[in-house]
Amino acid sequence: MDLFTQIIAPEFLVLAFIIGAASGFVKGVVGFGMPMIFISGLSSFLSPELALAGLILPTVASNGMQALRQGGSAAWESLKHFKVFLGVGAVALLLSAQMVAVIPSNTLYLMIGVFVTGFTALQLFGWRPSLAGRSRAVEAFVGAFAGLIGGVSGVWGPPTVLYLTAVGTPKQEQMRVQGVVYGLGAVLLMAAHIKSGILRPETVPFSALLVVPAVFGIWLGFKVQDRIDQAMFRKVTSCVLLLAGLNLIRRGLVG
Repeated sequence: MDLFTQIIAPEFLVLAFIIGAASGFVKGVVGFGMPMIFISGLSSFLSPELALAGLILPTVASNGMQALRQGGSAAWESLKHFKVFLGVGAVALLLSAQMVAVIPSNTLYLMIGVFVTGFTALQLFGWRPSLAGRSRAVEAFVGAFAGLIGGVSGVWGPPTVLYLTAVGTPKQEQMRVQGVVYGLGAVLLMAAHIKSGILRPETVPFSALLVVPAVFGIWLGFKVQDRIDQAMFRKVTSCVLLLAGLNLIRRGLVG
């Protein structure tokens, strides 16, 4: 216990629980946004290293819940349905991860943020892009784009959501696909940071504790998501995307 209190003061733990529940709730409603809220919130009073450690286990747990909510067979069907996007994206991510030292992350955050913010703002003002028919070439292109920027910057959520929204993916399947995509990424992130030392005996208890409010939050978010129709789901998703884009611009400008 003494070792744990050296990592985080009790009053900060309460704040961390509130942030965990809020991030889980947003993820339960729209399927993404947890890392953005976790990092933005925790890093306001904790070190970046501890903030990153804190989000790892809640992210793994919540994505597992999201991907498997309708059962393993439904998750497998969604994986097969978007196999081109996922496969090309995974390869692109692995290749582009080797370029981290070449491309400044601030530049990437700014570019992605401007793109996501502009695209989403147009949608909120009534523009409805449609990729009905799902061309494999377009799916492969978007998957490659998401993977490339994900490998370099760690941000692959917004392009994924934009694509799923543009092809008119039903909300349940969109939630499942996001859970599969982000879940695989979260497992890789956990493995990478066990090796890096971010996730270690001193920080694992903190991250494990945050699983509780995150799971509670995502459970509440699922309740809300079940009660909104496809049009409202799309609108709420666009609003969260807009905030994500603005946050990326902020990170690009201030580092």
